[in-house]
Amino acid sequence: MGIGRFIIFLGICVGLWLAFRWFMRTPPEQVSKVLVKVAIGAGVLFLVILAATGRLHPLFAALGAAIGGLLTLGMRLIRMPWALDIAQRLFYHYRAKKNSAEPSANQQSQVETRFVRMFLDHETGEMGGEIIAGQLVGSRLSQLEQSQLVMLWQNYVVEDAESAALLEAYLNNAHGEEWRDQCDAGSGRENATPPSSGQMSLDEARKVLGVEAGADREEIIAAHRRLVSKVHPDRGGSSYLAAQINRAKEVLLGG
Repeated sequence: MGIGRFIIFLGICVGLWLAFRWFMRTPPEQVSKVLVKVAIGAGVLFLVILAATGRLHPLFAALGAAIGGLLTLGMRLIRMPWALDIAQRLFYHYRAKKNSAEPSANQQSQVETRFVRMFLDHETGEMGGEIIAGQLVGSRLSQLEQSQLVMLWQNYVVEDAESAALLEAYLNNAHGEEWRDQCDAGSGRENATPPSSGQMSLDEARKVLGVEAGADREEIIAAHRRLVSKVHPDRGGSSYLAAQINRAKEVLLGG
Protein backbone atom coordinates (compact mmCIF):
# COMPACT_ATOMS: atom_id res chain seq x y z
CA MET A 1 0.00 0.00 0.00
CA GLY A 2 1.44 3.34 -1.10
CA ILE A 3 1.72 6.35 1.17
CA GLY A 4 -1.12 8.06 -0.68
CA ARG A 5 -3.51 5.18 -0.18
CA PHE A 6 -2.46 4.86 3.45
CA ILE A 7 -3.26 8.55 4.08
CA ILE A 8 -6.65 8.14 2.40
CA PHE A 9 -7.37 5.02 4.49
CA LEU A 10 -6.32 6.81 7.69
CA GLY A 11 -8.52 9.77 6.80
CA ILE A 12 -11.50 7.47 6.25
CA CYS A 13 -10.91 5.78 9.64
CA VAL A 14 -10.72 9.13 11.43
CA GLY A 15 -13.84 10.30 9.64
CA LEU A 16 -15.75 7.17 10.64
CA TRP A 17 -14.66 7.54 14.26
CA LEU A 18 -15.75 11.18 14.39
CA ALA A 19 -19.06 10.24 12.78
CA PHE A 20 -19.55 7.49 15.38
CA ARG A 21 -18.90 9.89 18.27
CA TRP A 22 -21.31 12.42 16.79
CA PHE A 23 -23.97 9.72 16.38
CA MET A 24 -23.56 8.64 20.02
CA ARG A 25 -23.95 12.18 21.39
CA THR A 26 -26.71 13.46 19.12
CA PRO A 27 -30.47 13.01 19.74
CA PRO A 28 -32.18 10.66 17.22
CA GLU A 29 -34.34 13.39 15.74
CA GLN A 30 -31.30 15.54 14.93
CA VAL A 31 -29.45 12.54 13.47
CA SER A 32 -32.43 11.89 11.22
CA LYS A 33 -32.50 15.45 9.89
CA VAL A 34 -28.76 15.53 9.18
CA LEU A 35 -28.75 12.15 7.42
CA VAL A 36 -31.67 13.19 5.22
CA LYS A 37 -29.80 16.33 4.15
CA VAL A 38 -26.58 14.39 3.50
CA ALA A 39 -28.41 11.75 1.45
CA ILE A 40 -30.17 14.38 -0.67
CA GLY A 41 -26.96 16.36 -1.17
CA ALA A 42 -24.97 13.26 -2.14
CA GLY A 43 -27.63 12.20 -4.64
CA VAL A 44 -27.81 15.63 -6.27
CA LEU A 45 -24.00 15.93 -6.42
CA PHE A 46 -23.73 12.49 -8.00
CA LEU A 47 -26.21 13.36 -10.76
CA VAL A 48 -24.56 16.74 -11.39
CA ILE A 49 -21.15 15.11 -11.81
CA LEU A 50 -22.57 12.59 -14.29
CA ALA A 51 -24.26 15.34 -16.28
CA ALA A 52 -21.14 17.54 -16.31
CA THR A 53 -18.90 14.71 -17.55
CA GLY A 54 -21.33 13.67 -20.29
CA ARG A 55 -21.94 10.21 -18.84
CA LEU A 56 -25.61 10.62 -18.13
CA HIS A 57 -26.75 8.33 -20.98
CA PRO A 58 -29.72 5.94 -20.59
CA LEU A 59 -27.73 3.41 -18.59
CA PHE A 60 -26.64 6.02 -16.09
CA ALA A 61 -30.10 7.53 -16.12
CA ALA A 62 -31.49 4.16 -15.07
CA LEU A 63 -28.78 3.88 -12.42
CA GLY A 64 -29.64 7.37 -11.20
CA ALA A 65 -33.30 6.40 -10.96
CA ALA A 66 -32.35 3.33 -8.94
CA ILE A 67 -30.19 5.41 -6.62
CA GLY A 68 -33.03 7.88 -6.25
CA GLY A 69 -35.33 5.04 -5.25
CA LEU A 70 -32.81 3.77 -2.72
CA LEU A 71 -32.37 7.28 -1.31
CA THR A 72 -36.14 7.63 -0.99
CA LEU A 73 -36.34 4.29 0.80
CA GLY A 74 -33.40 5.25 3.02
CA MET A 75 -34.99 8.58 3.94
CA ARG A 76 -38.22 6.83 4.85
CA LEU A 77 -36.33 4.41 7.08
CA ILE A 78 -34.39 7.28 8.66
CA ARG A 79 -37.65 9.03 9.50
CA MET A 80 -38.83 5.95 11.39
CA PRO A 81 -37.88 6.77 15.00
CA TRP A 82 -37.76 3.15 16.11
CA ALA A 83 -34.71 2.34 13.94
CA LEU A 84 -32.50 5.13 15.27
CA ASP A 85 -33.99 4.71 18.72
CA ILE A 86 -33.07 1.02 18.93
CA ALA A 87 -29.52 1.66 17.70
CA GLN A 88 -28.90 4.53 20.09
CA ARG A 89 -30.51 2.74 23.02
CA LEU A 90 -28.09 -0.19 22.56
CA PHE A 91 -25.06 2.10 22.44
CA TYR A 92 -26.44 4.23 25.29
CA HIS A 93 -26.94 1.27 27.64
CA TYR A 94 -23.49 -0.07 26.75
CA ARG A 95 -21.94 3.31 27.60
CA ALA A 96 -23.97 3.62 30.80
CA LYS A 97 -22.93 0.12 31.90
CA LYS A 98 -19.29 0.89 31.15
CA ASN A 99 -19.42 4.18 33.05
CA SER A 100 -21.02 2.49 36.06
CA ALA A 101 -18.36 -0.23 36.11
CA GLU A 102 -15.27 1.99 35.93
CA PRO A 103 -14.28 5.62 36.52
CA SER A 104 -15.47 8.06 33.88
CA ALA A 105 -13.06 9.60 31.40
CA ASN A 106 -12.23 13.28 31.62
CA GLN A 107 -15.04 14.04 29.19
CA GLN A 108 -18.07 13.17 31.28
CA SER A 109 -19.41 13.21 34.84
CA GLN A 110 -22.00 10.87 36.28
CA VAL A 111 -24.40 11.46 39.16
CA GLU A 112 -26.85 8.78 40.23
CA THR A 113 -29.81 8.91 42.59
CA ARG A 114 -32.58 6.45 43.42
CA PHE A 115 -34.52 7.07 40.20
CA VAL A 116 -32.20 8.94 37.82
CA ARG A 117 -28.70 8.53 36.38
CA MET A 118 -27.40 11.77 34.89
CA PHE A 119 -24.41 12.51 32.65
CA LEU A 120 -22.79 15.93 32.21
CA ASP A 121 -20.51 16.63 29.24
CA HIS A 122 -17.44 18.58 30.37
CA GLU A 123 -16.90 20.34 27.05
CA THR A 124 -20.41 21.43 26.17
CA GLY A 125 -22.14 21.44 29.57
CA GLU A 126 -25.01 19.44 28.04
CA MET A 127 -26.87 16.97 30.23
CA GLY A 128 -28.29 13.57 29.42
CA GLY A 129 -29.49 10.64 31.42
CA GLU A 130 -31.96 7.83 31.93
CA ILE A 131 -34.61 6.66 34.35
CA ILE A 132 -33.23 3.70 36.30
CA ALA A 133 -36.18 2.87 38.57
CA GLY A 134 -39.91 3.45 38.96
CA GLN A 135 -42.16 4.81 36.22
CA LEU A 136 -40.76 4.89 32.66
CA VAL A 137 -37.69 2.92 33.76
CA GLY A 138 -35.17 2.51 30.94
CA SER A 139 -36.27 5.70 29.17
CA ARG A 140 -33.71 8.27 28.12
CA LEU A 141 -34.53 11.76 29.31
CA SER A 142 -34.13 13.13 25.78
CA GLN A 143 -36.89 10.78 24.61
CA LEU A 144 -39.47 11.99 27.09
CA GLU A 145 -41.91 14.82 26.51
CA GLN A 146 -41.70 17.84 28.79
CA SER A 147 -45.06 16.87 30.35
CA GLN A 148 -43.71 13.40 31.18
CA LEU A 149 -40.58 14.86 32.77
CA VAL A 150 -42.67 17.27 34.85
CA MET A 151 -44.90 14.41 35.98
CA LEU A 152 -41.85 12.41 37.07
CA TRP A 153 -40.40 15.45 38.86
CA GLN A 154 -43.62 15.96 40.81
CA ASN A 155 -43.54 12.30 41.90
CA TYR A 156 -39.88 12.51 42.89
CA VAL A 157 -40.54 15.58 45.05
CA VAL A 158 -42.65 13.27 47.22
CA GLU A 159 -40.66 10.03 46.89
CA ASP A 160 -37.00 11.07 46.64
CA ALA A 161 -35.84 14.67 46.93
CA GLU A 162 -32.39 14.02 45.42
CA SER A 163 -33.92 12.50 42.28
CA ALA A 164 -36.24 15.51 42.07
CA ALA A 165 -33.28 17.90 42.27
CA LEU A 166 -31.35 15.97 39.63
CA LEU A 167 -34.31 15.91 37.25
CA GLU A 168 -34.92 19.60 37.96
CA ALA A 169 -31.35 20.32 36.83
CA TYR A 170 -32.02 18.50 33.55
CA LEU A 171 -35.32 20.34 33.02
CA ASN A 172 -33.63 23.69 33.59
CA ASN A 173 -30.85 22.74 31.17
CA ALA A 174 -33.15 21.40 28.44
CA HIS A 175 -36.28 23.54 28.81
CA GLY A 176 -35.26 26.68 30.70
CA GLU A 177 -37.85 28.00 33.13
CA GLU A 178 -40.90 27.34 30.95
CA TRP A 179 -41.41 23.85 32.35
CA ARG A 180 -42.44 25.34 35.71
CA ASP A 181 -45.65 26.61 34.13
CA GLN A 182 -46.89 23.02 34.20
CA CYS A 183 -46.19 22.64 37.91
CA ASP A 184 -48.63 23.18 40.72
CA ALA A 185 -48.03 26.76 41.81
CA GLY A 186 -49.04 25.88 45.34
CA SER A 187 -46.62 23.04 45.82
CA GLY A 188 -43.94 25.31 47.28
CA ARG A 189 -41.26 22.81 46.26
CA GLU A 190 -40.09 24.08 42.89
CA ASN A 191 -36.79 25.49 44.10
CA ALA A 192 -36.10 23.16 46.98
CA THR A 193 -32.62 21.66 47.11
CA PRO A 194 -32.37 18.48 49.19
CA PRO A 195 -29.60 18.00 51.69
CA SER A 196 -27.00 15.44 50.74
CA SER A 197 -27.68 12.12 52.38
CA GLY A 198 -25.18 9.43 53.33
CA GLN A 199 -21.47 9.35 52.58
CA MET A 200 -20.02 9.77 49.08
CA SER A 201 -17.55 7.03 48.25
CA LEU A 202 -14.29 7.62 46.41
CA ASP A 203 -15.66 5.86 43.33
CA GLU A 204 -18.80 8.02 43.35
CA ALA A 205 -16.69 11.15 43.78
CA ARG A 206 -14.52 10.21 40.78
CA LYS A 207 -17.62 9.68 38.66
CA VAL A 208 -19.04 13.04 39.71
CA LEU A 209 -15.87 14.87 38.70
CA GLY A 210 -15.14 12.57 35.77
CA VAL A 211 -11.58 11.74 36.84
CA GLU A 212 -9.72 8.46 36.97
CA ALA A 213 -8.44 6.63 40.03
CA GLY A 214 -4.89 7.92 39.52
CA ALA A 215 -5.86 11.58 39.15
CA ASP A 216 -3.58 13.95 41.08
CA ARG A 217 -4.54 17.05 43.04
CA GLU A 218 -4.15 19.39 40.06
CA GLU A 219 -6.42 17.24 37.86
CA ILE A 220 -9.10 17.09 40.57
CA ILE A 221 -9.02 20.84 41.12
CA ALA A 222 -9.12 21.51 37.36
CA ALA A 223 -12.11 19.17 36.90
CA HIS A 224 -13.91 20.77 39.83
CA ARG A 225 -13.32 24.29 38.51
CA ARG A 226 -14.45 23.33 35.01
CA LEU A 227 -17.67 21.69 36.20
CA VAL A 228 -18.64 24.29 38.80
CA SER A 229 -18.38 27.00 36.14
CA LYS A 230 -21.02 25.15 34.09
CA VAL A 231 -23.54 24.24 36.80
CA HIS A 232 -23.22 27.11 39.29
CA PRO A 233 -26.67 28.46 40.30
CA ASP A 234 -25.58 32.04 39.55
CA ARG A 235 -25.25 30.99 35.90
CA GLY A 236 -28.62 29.27 35.72
CA GLY A 237 -27.29 25.91 36.84
CA SER A 238 -28.28 23.57 39.65
CA SER A 239 -27.64 24.03 43.37
CA TYR A 240 -27.83 20.28 43.84
CA LEU A 241 -25.23 19.49 41.16
CA ALA A 242 -22.95 22.25 42.42
CA ALA A 243 -23.20 20.78 45.93
CA GLN A 244 -22.40 17.28 44.64
CA ILE A 245 -19.38 18.57 42.70
CA ASN A 246 -18.07 20.46 45.75
CA ARG A 247 -18.61 17.39 47.91
CA ALA A 248 -16.77 15.16 45.43
CA LYS A 249 -13.77 17.49 45.51
CA GLU A 250 -13.70 17.38 49.31
CA VAL A 251 -13.87 13.56 49.32
CA LEU A 252 -11.03 13.16 46.80
CA LEU A 253 -8.80 15.77 48.44
CA GLY A 254 -9.46 14.44 51.93
CA GLY A 255 -11.57 17.38 53.14
